Amino acid sequence: MSKTSVLCITKTEQQAANIVDRLKAANFSNNDISVLFPDKRGTKDFAHEQHTKAPEGATAGGVTGGIVGGALGWLVGIGALAIPGVGPFIAAGPIMAALGGAAVGGAVGGIAGALIGLGIPEYEAKRYEGKIKSGGILISVHTENSDEVSRAKEIFKQEGAEDISSTGESVPPKLKGADQNLAGTKARF
Repeated sequence: MSKTSVLCITKTEQQAANIVDRLKAANFSNNDISVLFPDKRGTKDFAHEQHTKAPEGATAGGVTGGIVGGALGWLVGIGALAIPGVGPFIAAGPIMAALGGAAVGGAVGGIAGALIGLGIPEYEAKRYEGKIKSGGILISVHTENSDEVSRAKEIFKQEGAEDISSTGESVPPKLKGADQNLAGTKARF
């Protein structure tokens, strides 16, 4: 069984919100859509209180407004996180778990390491990381078949997204067949 992630970069939060809304209207599951973007507010927007963790708590808990409160509100696992050496980000969907997991500490590290851990080829992962660091918003949707791949790509194109690509994910051979359902290993991005 083969799965595909379809990815793109948007330049604005409104463009990202439009895409997420259209994916939702096209019956893509909130479990299959991921969004990652720099948290442009940063800690400078929060009061700093010496000898406390108030700024960090405010950053992690202050995910409101803009696309976060609207279009992304229905996505799974939305939250703020800091990626060592990269900075503060807001993530929603399955990518949140990948960024918080072991992939971040891998050989490549950062965003690229998490993307590689999810099955994105290293050269593409590094390209996406560069676009995200410079202010782009990564959107990915996990698809089950070629019709869903085509629908997702068409939505991305119609909304003016850039760097549209898809990458296949495959279930490890030992999990094919009946064992696959028991293992519950549904690679998601």
